[in-house]
Amino acid sequence: MTHHVSTMLETYPKDLGSVDKDKLAACIEACFECAQTCTACADACLAEDKVAELTVCIGTDLDCADICLTTGRVLTRRTGDSAQVTRALVEACRAACQGCAEECESHAQMHEHCRVCAEACRRCEQACSDLLASLG
Repeated sequence: MTHHVSTMLETYPKDLGSVDKDKLAACIEACFECAQTCTACADACLAEDKVAELTVCIGTDLDCADICLTTGRVLTRRTGDSAQVTRALVEACRAACQGCAEECESHAQMHEHCRVCAEACRRCEQACSDLLASLG
């Protein structure tokens, strides 16, 4: 976990309530890492000679990247957060990561970038699950 994510949560001037700060920080970090990795994977797919075979993967990567980025940003903002919105967003992120991981895993034998992306998606999927479990 990066020091800055945890430090920013620790310096938040209000009470964060019952949210598990470690799981929240881990989820924020995993979301941003996954967004970057999925964007890079989509770009690498575009550079492949047989790019036409990777169109579904590219779309899945880009959707997952956008959802992870948005989730990380919303989880970072603690003022006036809505438990209902947070839960729905984290559930959507978990689902996007699961789908992207499955798609990238289907190409992982041929494309190393897809293997790396699938791993990042699985980490984010797990971090989302861990945060959801802590929300009760």
